[in-house]
Amino acid sequence: MDVRMDGRIALITGGSRGLGRAMALKFAEAGAKVAIVARRGDVLEETRAEIAGRTKARVAAFPCDVSKAEETEAVFASVVGEFGHLDILVNNAGRSETGAFEDITDAVWQADLELKLFAAIRLARLAFPGMKERRWGRIVNVLNTGAKVPRPGGAPTAVSRAAGMALTKVLAGEGAPHNVLVNALCTGSLVTDQVVRRHRNLTSDMSLDDYIAQQGEAIPLGRMGDAEEYANMACFLASDAASYVTGTAINVDGGRCPVV
Repeated sequence: MDVRMDGRIALITGGSRGLGRAMALKFAEAGAKVAIVARRGDVLEETRAEIAGRTKARVAAFPCDVSKAEETEAVFASVVGEFGHLDILVNNAGRSETGAFEDITDAVWQADLELKLFAAIRLARLAFPGMKERRWGRIVNVLNTGAKVPRPGGAPTAVSRAAGMALTKVLAGEGAPHNVLVNALCTGSLVTDQVVRRHRNLTSDMSLDDYIAQQGEAIPLGRMGDAEEYANMACFLASDAASYVTGTAINVDGGRCPVV
């Protein structure tokens, strides 16, 4: 199946690195026009130039901190001003913030919810009217398997991601009559920048490749996945090929999560 997105306009938050960069590249390769958003303008521009050069697609970069409401509203207006409208929204901005529950302050909780939950709420609220009017839209919420199976020490991330899964279901129900499809992709066991940083912080002499191989031993598929494999599923969900898929949260984790 050749999944195409010709002429579609996509906005991807957290689009400068990792999964966001992989999805932006995959969407551009499939024919979409892509707007990428992230806080660091220099890294964002490097990614924009790389993707545009590799695909010849129209790619625009917009520096923005989506945890701030006023910046989120401004960047959405800039994207619509640049491209005319928005077909696809990928809420990918986030980080893995965890710790012992009693050590997590209100400030940490608030920052996590602003970045992972309220950013998605605000952008979906801005995108929904136009998608409903055109009777075509796709929203993909990037979560992780901790949303389904929260573990001790997994807050605040597991809590904000679980709220994101509930948000996905609400939006899917309201969007379905208007052909606006909303799904979540739950990450797990993927080689991302976070894994590289985790390895860098280790005190052992283990190489990155050996560390990745070791981490993959507990996964049913026997290895960690990569960002491109995740982007393949996101591309499918954001295309016409997924025309009967909405309101679901799909694990992209090599079979590790015990909950479907």
